[in-house]
Amino acid sequence: MITALFGGIVAGLAVAVPVGAVGALIVMTGAHRGWRVAAGGGLGASTVDALYAILAVIGGSAVTAAVGSVATPLRWVAGLVLLVLGAMMLRSGWRSRSGTTDAGPSRLFGTAGRAYVSVFGVTAINPATVIYFAALVAGGAVVEPTAASGTAFVLGVLIGSAAWQLVLAAGGSFLGAALVGDRGRRWTAVIGGGLTMLLAARILIGS
Repeated sequence: MITALFGGIVAGLAVAVPVGAVGALIVMTGAHRGWRVAAGGGLGASTVDALYAILAVIGGSAVTAAVGSVATPLRWVAGLVLLVLGAMMLRSGWRSRSGTTDAGPSRLFGTAGRAYVSVFGVTAINPATVIYFAALVAGGAVVEPTAASGTAFVLGVLIGSAAWQLVLAAGGSFLGAALVGDRGRRWTAVIGGGLTMLLAARILIGS
């Protein structure tokens, strides 16, 4: 069980650490709404990682095959959703030039609960995560075929993923504390929105 737990922690970190569009959203949310709201979003992402790990432990290769059959449509949905989020961030950033102070993800993720649900939804439509966990489970190198080891693996995934997401939230809130002026917040919204749209375009092109 200890091996499975640590294997899960490593797997959770391996999924979470590469900062993509979801990571950028969490950082920008921290910059504009503070650690608590960004942490809510980060925990939404780590919850999806844990749920996908559960699916992988239960279904293994069957889950990989099922998800793989709809991977392209899911990537298109993910790309389009992120494209819209990025556009909204850009729009709110530019609108703040006229005196509006609620820029960036502020309107999207006004509370920790809303951030949790929003980031959960964006993360859930990424099929690569469940395929990754299913490959680890099917390989047998991390999880033994027992209920206890499977549970320990999932717990480890949740711990590893959540730890990194909370680091991103803290980094974003520190950035927000450093950029207290309206101009700084406006440009972080513009940069974050542009980055999100670029990552969305990469997803769509890769589909």
